[in-house]
Amino acid sequence: MKQAFGFFQASRQLVWRKYFPALFFLAGFVWDALTIGRQVQQTDLIILSSYLVAAATILWWLAHQTTQASLDAPEDSAKTIVRLLPQAWREPAPYFLLQFLYGSLLSALFILYFKSAGHVFAWIWALLLAAILIGNEFLERHYQQNTVAWTMFGFCAILLFNFVLPCLFGSIHWAWFVLSTIAGAGLTHVFYYKSKEHVTHPLTHIAPTWILACLLLAAYFTDVIPPVPLVKLDAVVGVELEKVGGQYRVEVDAPEWWEVWRLFSDDVYIKAGERVFCVTAVFAPQGLHARLYHRWQFYNGKNWITTSRIGFALSGGRLAGFRGYTYKQNLQAGDWRVAVETEDAHTVSVDEFTIVLVTADNTISRKQQPI
Repeated sequence: MKQAFGFFQASRQLVWRKYFPALFFLAGFVWDALTIGRQVQQTDLIILSSYLVAAATILWWLAHQTTQASLDAPEDSAKTIVRLLPQAWREPAPYFLLQFLYGSLLSALFILYFKSAGHVFAWIWALLLAAILIGNEFLERHYQQNTVAWTMFGFCAILLFNFVLPCLFGSIHWAWFVLSTIAGAGLTHVFYYKSKEHVTHPLTHIAPTWILACLLLAAYFTDVIPPVPLVKLDAVVGVELEKVGGQYRVEVDAPEWWEVWRLFSDDVYIKAGERVFCVTAVFAPQGLHARLYHRWQFYNGKNWITTSRIGFALSGGRLAGFRGYTYKQNLQAGDWRVAVETEDAHTVSVDEFTIVLVTADNTISRKQQPI
């Protein structure tokens, strides 16, 4: 009877352990989605940095244990705090914690990049991060092959530094992305050597991190990765712009009665000579200063043709986002789009609309849309 009860208890523990990663993943993702909000806050980056430090501590400890064991001192490696855990958890515990920390980092970073994604290629990048986030839930055993553990650490370090350095130095210049990518990979490399992991594996565990760094740089300069930490909050295209009590209001065309999901139509009906305004709200962390541009483009049936690129200044820190606007007059009918870009032509977002010309005696149904 006692043996049967013991078997039942062990089976129940195995069943619960099977679902632990999924439960932690769901709980962590929901927590990040609720707490990170619509803006990138400094407190978010501090919390994420603490996750990275915790993962670094575990990696250092694992490397130290492996090195001690390889030097024929297994009795030293046994004298650790892990002995306080139940027998069944002693070996997998550090790797489970690594999985949890990497999952927390990837979950938050996915949300941050998801917010910053404002065009097709950036959405693809965000989806790739989501795939890596989900894949992490199946990597617990693979973390015992230290190449995976160090590569994931380097990947998280690079992505986190991509946010931290622009926030610290108040700039979104491309040089900060390059420096932050090198800094993340370099930190991993230095820490790898300090942990003495290279005693048994000189380059095996660290080489993939540098390969990832090169791939991320290539993705950034091909405009796949958005210019973090900027986040597009809203964009409105319409006519008759006015500022009331610190709020911009634009007259937009009402959507069709069946388009219940839309606040306004993608079709902009104008009369000859009317100005068309594009107002964009972009969040930037406090202390960040930049100049953004509206690239107005017309589709000629084959290609998008740039008709103008107009700049406006941005100063970070406003929770509702910094609003900037540009306008054009005498637009021809057809498909248009406005791309919000940084000074070095990295795309923040793209908004498409259709210009429809009507005669002076036509009545246009419009409403005011605040932004």
